[in-house]
Amino acid sequence: MKPVAFHEKLGDEHFVRVEAAKFDNLIQRYRNQDAAKTVSLDLLSDEEWKSYFGSFIPFPNSFKLPLALCYHGHQFGSYNPYIGDGRGFLYAQLIENHTNRLLDLGTKGTGKTPFSRNGDGRLTLKGAFREVLASEYLNALGVNTCKILSIFETGEQLIRQDEPSPTRSAVLVRLSHSHIRIGSFQRLAYLEQSDEILKLLKYVIMNYYPNIRHDVSQEVLVKTFLKSFINRVAEMVAGWMSSGFVHGVLNTDNFNVTGESFDYGPWRFLTEMDFDFTAAYFDQEGRYAYGNQPEASLWALSRLADCFTDFVSQEVLEEELKKFYPSMEVALCKRLCWRLGILPPKDIKQNVFLSLFFSSTSKSKIKLDYLFHKFYAGFDPEIIRNEDEEVRPFLKMLSVQTARQQNRPKYFTQLINCGLPLNEVEHIWHCISERDDWSKFEQKIKNIERYAKALRMD
Repeated sequence: MKPVAFHEKLGDEHFVRVEAAKFDNLIQRYRNQDAAKTVSLDLLSDEEWKSYFGSFIPFPNSFKLPLALCYHGHQFGSYNPYIGDGRGFLYAQLIENHTNRLLDLGTKGTGKTPFSRNGDGRLTLKGAFREVLASEYLNALGVNTCKILSIFETGEQLIRQDEPSPTRSAVLVRLSHSHIRIGSFQRLAYLEQSDEILKLLKYVIMNYYPNIRHDVSQEVLVKTFLKSFINRVAEMVAGWMSSGFVHGVLNTDNFNVTGESFDYGPWRFLTEMDFDFTAAYFDQEGRYAYGNQPEASLWALSRLADCFTDFVSQEVLEEELKKFYPSMEVALCKRLCWRLGILPPKDIKQNVFLSLFFSSTSKSKIKLDYLFHKFYAGFDPEIIRNEDEEVRPFLKMLSVQTARQQNRPKYFTQLINCGLPLNEVEHIWHCISERDDWSKFEQKIKNIERYAKALRMD
């Protein structure tokens, strides 16, 4: 374990020091040993785990007090200068084993901060449970995502409009590459603090973009960073689209500077292709519908580019932004092929492949979990004739492609058990909320892990 306190070097302009809420009744509900192992936390005793991730005793050599990070952001298109870490904080920073990457321990549900406004600073147990499922499934599908490290139930009762209340409370800790967001830069631009923008940019590059040179002009530095960040966001969005994932709330404060997916609220996974599907009940206009996620992400990237106009011309920034869609489409094609168990086709153009996939799945309404499972590389072409005629052209094309694995994993001859349709998620939660039965949740995590292993087999 190598705790550090790098974020403090940015200075008090970028955070507020806070204290965690005190919880009288902590019950451990989730402990991610695999994620803990990457930062040498897997050998902690149960009491040590509880003291760090329930009572938030400071890590040696990291922050003496947690940091509630300062940021602004566009929320559903409207600028909001009154946000920031309102129910969480940056608790500690650690160096990852083997890679030496800087990683954050961030919290959710740890009490009020100066940014809480009218909120209670708490997290529901259901919200924490859903964050685990979303991050574990996305990780299985190869999407760059945070890992939920720990959940403790706190024994408190919360009142919420979107859950039957009173409802159970929890405190969550996530392991993430960074918690600096597009909104962190927007805040500094709003305050007209150009020097702080450069300071934050250099910090981000030094800690998260080691391949970018420092000894260059401001213009080159900004341009190189924006280009790299655009590619990372394109890769992340391609991961969402190939997974049928709908984030739900793509506000600019929900994009971190490493292109890592995090902060899962009203997420959903599509059961069948539907470009208009929204995950958030309050997204009445469908701003963040499944099919709008690439556009929403480019819009967020554009708001980041706005922060750099003191250093780089608008024309140069726009030229970099134009590269988002081509980069995203290349990544999307590769990710779909990977999930389908094939190598990228050599006999069909990328845009044709993508068009055929999306048109076939949209018209046929084939169940997506079924498609990715039943027609994983090496399937018997004879079974195609039993499918809807709208999807057959895509399946026929798929059947003649080269498999990326030596042998089709036996996993794909078994029943589908790894998807996350809403009815199953609600059933698992019902078992927890009504009977305190966590067995189906634990089994679902194991099923997701088996899927991940099958996808990664040689």
